[in-house]
Parts: sequence; C-alpha cells; structure tokens
Amino acid sequence: MRLFAALDLPNEQKRLLSSLRRSIAGVVWYPPESYHLTLRFMGEVRGRPLLEEIDHALAGITAAPVSLELSGVGVFTQAGRSRLWAGLAPSDALTTLQAKVETALRRAGLAAEKRRFQPHVSLGTFQGDPGPDIIRWVQSHNLLRSSIVEIEHITLFHSHKTNDEPHYEACADYPLSALAHTPLRAS
Repeated sequence: MRLFAALDLPNEQKRLLSSLRRSIAGVVWYPPESYHLTLRFMGEVRGRPLLEEIDHALAGITAAPVSLELSGVGVFTQAGRSRLWAGLAPSDALTTLQAKVETALRRAGLAAEKRRFQPHVSLGTFQGDPGPDIIRWVQSHNLLRSSIVEIEHITLFHSHKTNDEPHYEACADYPLSALAHTPLRAS
C-alpha cells in the first residue's frame, strides 16, 4: 500500500481551490476531493506489523488543532514534471505537527524523509516548463488568501496509482487530542 499522512482540507477550502481551475493546455487538474496537505509521504508499506506500528505511532501524536490559511500559488518542477500548487501561510503549529509526525514515523521504523517540508496543496500537473498560460495563471492567483480553518485530525491515506488523476482513500483518522481514534481499516 502507498501511504501518506495528511491534513484533509474542509470543503470550503476545496471549493475555493477548485474555483482556480482553468482550461490550460497540457494541465491535468486534480479532482477537488483529492486536495490535502501532506505531512509525510511513506511510500510502499508492506506487512501488517509495519501497518500496525504506523497506526500506533499516528494515534499517539497529540497537538493543538492546527490553523490553516491558504496563501498564494506556484509551480514546482522536478525531473521534467511540474505541479501547480497552493501554498499555506507560515504556521509554527503546522511545522511542529509535521515534526511530530516525522519523529513518530521514524520511531515506527520508517526511514527519515529526505525532502524538506514545504506545506502546499497540489492542484494539478503538467509536463515540461511552464508556458505563458501557466505563468499568467500563477500571476493572477499569487495573492490567493482563504479564511483560517482549524484542522483537528490527521488522516492516513492510501494512494491508488492511476495513469492520470490521483485517487486517495482515507484509511484512518487520528484526532490531535488523541482522545478518540478511528482504527485502521484493512484493505
């Protein structure tokens, strides 16, 4: 199973981000229901014992609810594949939560994440360098701001590979208060 821990966005933010979608040649927009903020990508996880360790590690994380505010848009480019994204306003609480997730998952047996945490929500993808239409899209939305929302749980997602758009399935929710935990569902 390809797994990642994330903050699932409320519908209000998903609607706002969905309103940014435009017909731009070569851009494949992700479906709004897939919008999330990845805290830690785990990749392929095999074996029930490791799944149970991950479940236990995420269930043990306690933190205050995290305030999120969407802030600006941009483009990441890596190995000829580019991604359109929406950023988030800087947040010490978010940085602290992500560090707790990283520490908990390393203790559960996962290797350390090599990439630096850059909070963003992926909106779509395209091949190659940004053309003029994409540059205009970034310029017209770079002042994006949303209302502040409180996120009170971490979600463990299973990523299903597809040829075009992503498909993510929520496997378990972990309240940040750690008072209630929805057990991991076997797939």
